[in-house]
Amino acid sequence: MATRWGLCGAGKISHDFSVAIKTLPPGDHQIAVIASRSIDRAKDFELANDPEIDIVYLGMLHTEHWRVGMLFLKAGKNVLCEKPFAMNSREVKDLVATAKKNHVFLMEAIWSRCFHVYAKVRRLLAEEAVGDVKLVKAYFGSPQLDIPRSVQKELGGGALLDIGVYCLQFVLMVFNGERPESIQATGVLLDSGVDESVVVTMKFSRKRMALCAFSIAARLPNDAVIAGTKGPLKYVLGPMHCPTKLVVNDKETEYPLPEPCLPLNITNCAGLHYEAGEVRQRLLKGSPRMPLADSVLLTEIMAEIRKQVGVVFNQDSQ
Repeated sequence: MATRWGLCGAGKISHDFSVAIKTLPPGDHQIAVIASRSIDRAKDFELANDPEIDIVYLGMLHTEHWRVGMLFLKAGKNVLCEKPFAMNSREVKDLVATAKKNHVFLMEAIWSRCFHVYAKVRRLLAEEAVGDVKLVKAYFGSPQLDIPRSVQKELGGGALLDIGVYCLQFVLMVFNGERPESIQATGVLLDSGVDESVVVTMKFSRKRMALCAFSIAARLPNDAVIAGTKGPLKYVLGPMHCPTKLVVNDKETEYPLPEPCLPLNITNCAGLHYEAGEVRQRLLKGSPRMPLADSVLLTEIMAEIRKQVGVVFNQDSQ
């Protein structure tokens, strides 16, 4: 039986997700309902109680993830929630606890984890092809100062929640969800009070390090590098959040994406095909590619970074 999707949010990412789903076999995936992000709360309840929906994709602003996510989880719906999961650790832990209480599936939509390049990297790491990993570097910079949701505090703006999350989740994947021993962050803020550019260094056990830099004011290489003890061997992913190529010790391999049937808004968004397919498999078999434990730790790390950089949202005092 096909997985029947309800899409909550009608913005660019939801459009791209719906296009990506159409590249999958129709016998496996169907879009049952698409609800606008501007619908009133009565419509939210209507969608939550629709028996024809197996899972809801939340594609609205992350300032709404906690409220709408709790509604669907309490209604017994499986949920795939766009990143960032929510605004802070309290909201994320609420979502996780509610999903467990109601015995439903919940996953943060870190689509990066579902790309073929990421799968190949995980296999290489398991084979210890680079020896002991000593340093992980992830950079992501995209000029977005003209985009309201990126710069306005009330819309959950800032580099960390929008694109820095990709750098941090990559580090956690490489280090198998291990909590860093220390975090040092520095950054600059916009006049609105959200972070414009941030640099983060993390120290892990066994003398391992990670360096992340992200910015919504400047374009960066948008790549990730894993360096280990076996000579000069290293992995380079590009672009790191939705990679279609992997360079291993100067040998480049391409991983082409499915061909979409309609134009897409976001770079390589045909790769959402992999995320939708992954979710169907996890609904059938369990063990999501982005475990909830990783999402909880990721949010805690981001909370510490925000504390050090000086970014505070209204949700933090609620």
